Amino acid sequence: MLISDIKPYERNARHNDKAIPKVAESIRKFGLRGSIVLESRDNPVIVCGHTRVAAMKSLGWTEIPDDHIEYCDGLTQDEIDAFRLIDNKTGEIATWNVALLKSEAKRLNGKLDFARYGFDFKSKVKPYGAERARTDDYYNLRLCDIDDCGPDGMPLLAPTDIRPARLIGFNYAKSWNEPKTGVGIHFFLDDYQFERIWNKPEEYTRLLASFDMACAPDWSLYLDMPRPMQQWNVYRSRAIGDWWQRQGLAVVPTLSWSDENSYEYCFNGLPTGSTVAVSAIGVKGDPERERLWHAGMDEAIARVRPKRVLLYGGTLGHDMHGIETIAYANAVTGRMAGDKPP
Repeated sequence: MLISDIKPYERNARHNDKAIPKVAESIRKFGLRGSIVLESRDNPVIVCGHTRVAAMKSLGWTEIPDDHIEYCDGLTQDEIDAFRLIDNKTGEIATWNVALLKSEAKRLNGKLDFARYGFDFKSKVKPYGAERARTDDYYNLRLCDIDDCGPDGMPLLAPTDIRPARLIGFNYAKSWNEPKTGVGIHFFLDDYQFERIWNKPEEYTRLLASFDMACAPDWSLYLDMPRPMQQWNVYRSRAIGDWWQRQGLAVVPTLSWSDENSYEYCFNGLPTGSTVAVSAIGVKGDPERERLWHAGMDEAIARVRPKRVLLYGGTLGHDMHGIETIAYANAVTGRMAGDKPP
């Protein structure tokens, strides 16, 4: 059955968002085990398995094998609704034999990263103890799997093909009360205005998903910023963008660089042949900034070979080598203009 045909229960009282990455890790590692329970073939509303369906969507699944789907044949609607609640509750009642749990974990020591599946062991016999789990959360190490990263450890973004009619800043996303169709979110802002998405990535996923697309975050690569910090900001942009894509969001990779020395890492993790976004804000009128921008744009075109460029804040008259370029005026001008490549 196609996942797009399966309907979440609108009155689902269970909060599943924090469990989705853990369940996705389990499915990625062990495959789908167990069944998704739906009300009926004619009304495929989820009874049991909201988290697993969301996890499969985050992994890019589009279909669930029929032998992993069960139906509530023979139950009345009231019985189905009661079963939905009771099935979730009974899982909370079960407890662990802590001694046996630790013994099993010790036996599997080194074979499995238990923290990725929600275990938080305080015993020193665990390679991933409570302290390590907290550290992983602090650095958002669970956003991406190192096995899915590039050879340099940089998370990899998938290409996208999208042409938003309008781009608005993330700082306006919550208060936006106009139609969201054709509207994308950009992060060409001061970093403090969106640092919160790194601190609490799950909190803003649903908000961004209500728009047509979101650019990957544009954390700054200032010229006077130490190189390791620039690399860290590139990593954060890729990690959040990759995670959003796995949650089902349409994410446009963002181009960013400082000077020629940044080329060795600032384009890592970007796909080729994709729509990309780039900002020209604060560049025009400063000869050195203009030189660095033009040089970096040429380098990006050579390395990334984009299909389309969403250019925010002005064109600067750059030769885009025939690449489709859409120019968006920034919030100061309050208007959008289409830009044809020279």
